Amino acid sequence: MAQAVRSEGRRRRGGNVKSRVMYMERKAGELIGAARIGRVTFSKTGRTLYYKGLQFRRLKGGGIRGNFFEVTAGEEYWISGCKKDGTDRLFGERLPIEIDEDVRDEYWTEIRACVDPKTRAPPA
Repeated sequence: MAQAVRSEGRRRRGGNVKSRVMYMERKAGELIGAARIGRVTFSKTGRTLYYKGLQFRRLKGGGIRGNFFEVTAGEEYWISGCKKDGTDRLFGERLPIEIDEDVRDEYWTEIRACVDPKTRAPPA
């Protein structure tokens, strides 16, 4: 039976690769790190995430500050689904979060269900 595809689990044309708009915060030895919202894709098993040429693997047993590590640099990241209320940061800090332009509309209209403060466009 076919299911409707929602914003948190899109499939690419011609394949089984899932993608999702997610929150990513670089920890790298810090409690508070640079954060962004963007589209990640998942490996078949879901244990590896890909974002703009970077590869993230889940930390076994959990990390000190993160739940994933970037394979090349070994730095910890906190990666999770975006929250509707916008409280995405792990420790609740009120610092800016970059939003990738290719997911900006989807983030504000489908996930947050409100007006994009940059464009002032209401949800569809």
